[in-house]
Amino acid sequence: MLECTNPVKGKWRVRWDVQRHEDGSADYMEEEFGHRPTQEEVKGLVLAWYNAKVDEAILSGFTYEGNTVWLSAENQFNYKAAFDLAMQTGGKTLPVTVKMGTDEQPVYVEFKDMDRFTDFYTKAMAYIQATLAEGWKKKDAIDWSAYGEEAAHE
Repeated sequence: MLECTNPVKGKWRVRWDVQRHEDGSADYMEEEFGHRPTQEEVKGLVLAWYNAKVDEAILSGFTYEGNTVWLSAENQFNYKAAFDLAMQTGGKTLPVTVKMGTDEQPVYVEFKDMDRFTDFYTKAMAYIQATLAEGWKKKDAIDWSAYGEEAAHE
């Protein structure tokens, strides 16, 4: 997980997210340092990578009725505001139109009743929560001792 690849030049490699395959091969992420990284540097690198993967999954991984829904922070805020207002007014602010799909192939979905809008909103929020929980689980499973002093191969 932490390896000195060139002691003369002080080159070190950090590996994480190792995915071993049945044939003995593996896929992994790797970063090279020009010095022996501290455990804090490794933690910063690895956690930032996992956080970016979670953000990417939240942004573009949710689909509703077969359509990709972009869950940017702005869109999440807009969906919450529209949903809250619809709930507070007993649906009088409906219909609400949500752009789904892609910029090249947009799909405009109109929510005319609270049941369907509630279904959309609760599924989107459940997806976000499940994606965050999966990210937390992966980060909690990291064995940081693999990046400590005793883990280095010189």
